[in-house]
Amino acid sequence: MKLVVDSNRIIAALVKDSYSRKIILHGNFELLAINMSQKDIQKHRNDILSKAKITKEQLDSILEKLNQRLIKLNDGIIQGKMKEAKEIMDRIDKDDTPFIAAALATKAEIWSDDRHFEKQNRIKIWKTKELSLHL
Repeated sequence: MKLVVDSNRIIAALVKDSYSRKIILHGNFELLAINMSQKDIQKHRNDILSKAKITKEQLDSILEKLNQRLIKLNDGIIQGKMKEAKEIMDRIDKDDTPFIAAALATKAEIWSDDRHFEKQNRIKIWKTKELSLHL
């Protein structure tokens, strides 16, 4: 199964050794990440460190392990589907539009616990709980 990973699932995997981390590290999924996710992680880095109660070095080590399993998508791939994605998602949550574009461009589904995605019906959304049953 090919899944575009919402930034919040990566952040959740950094904060604690949870199902999100297990899914990324041990799941039998093709996991796709967009560049915006890396920007979100950097933006929330101090919050992640505080919540996880770990050092910067530990965070970097966990992030490196997660990144080994995530396939980084080129922004050019996503741009080709942004117009269509905007029609689907902009009225719901503009911040989520690039994830829809990535899914459209790669013929993937999305892994997110964000309820905003449920308000659209073009892309299948997988919740963490559902994916954990496939481990």
